[in-house]
Amino acid sequence: MYESEFVRKVRKETIRGYANTFFLFRRLMPNISLSNLNANSIIEFFKILQERERVVGKGIRKIGIKKSTIASYWSKLHCFFEWLKTNNHLKTDPFDNLPYPTPNYDDRKFLRKEEVEKIMTAIHIHHDNNILLLKRNLTLFHLLLFCGLRKEELMSLQVRDIDFERNCLTVRGDTSKSGKSRQLPLHSSLVMYLKDYLQERKKYNTPFLVVSSKQDEKLSIDGLKHLVQKIRYHSGISFHVHQFRHTFAVNFLKSSNNIAKLKQLLGHKSISMTLIYLRCLPTDELRGDIESMSIDKLI
Repeated sequence: MYESEFVRKVRKETIRGYANTFFLFRRLMPNISLSNLNANSIIEFFKILQERERVVGKGIRKIGIKKSTIASYWSKLHCFFEWLKTNNHLKTDPFDNLPYPTPNYDDRKFLRKEEVEKIMTAIHIHHDNNILLLKRNLTLFHLLLFCGLRKEELMSLQVRDIDFERNCLTVRGDTSKSGKSRQLPLHSSLVMYLKDYLQERKKYNTPFLVVSSKQDEKLSIDGLKHLVQKIRYHSGISFHVHQFRHTFAVNFLKSSNNIAKLKQLLGHKSISMTLIYLRCLPTDELRGDIESMSIDKLI
């Protein structure tokens, strides 16, 4: 963990994911040690994950996990085991002969217009008569919707990252998953919300843009989680923050049809990462392209 944070400069959210996965692995496999860490023990871990009963949401009991969840645990544990191998604590990585479980992404990831409208309505109505809270939440969700930010990028934004003269926002490299800084044009409606919100939060001294409503500091991850749960309950829409990134991507492609520009806006290292967002393009959006084809136009 220390090497990841201070030498490799891995993002804190990524490190937290490593830690949570490691502690879950230790809890479900209490007798594991370097001497018996092998492919069979990893298979046993995933078997327990699949078969255990757990409580989610409002007391709902579930069994089994998605293939994408298995892939996430696979990746995080693999990083640790590779480190053990590199530092001569293990002779072989237990994952060497276990294939990566490529997840299926058949489920729709983006939010429809009517879903976004219900979310925005819930924000307008349920703000505990706190104007700062209302303006902060509107700004927060419009940043997600019109900038396609990752959660960690949103939470790390500072007031100095907003340039109203050029109407652009800077995502600094030390807060981005790619490690590279990028600048995003600000939508005119977002500019309006930002100015209104900054005027309301002018008494705050914290440099962070998205602030806590209770104290002079940035909104915490737990605070954001609580906010999302509240809006989900009042809007009736079961969403998560990253869906706004998919929503931004799908609608940008719909309006511009330029995947190279989308790659730059999303801060991806390669176009192959951006192509992942094409998987949730609705069929209706592709119909016009199909209809434009004809025998007369064939190459």
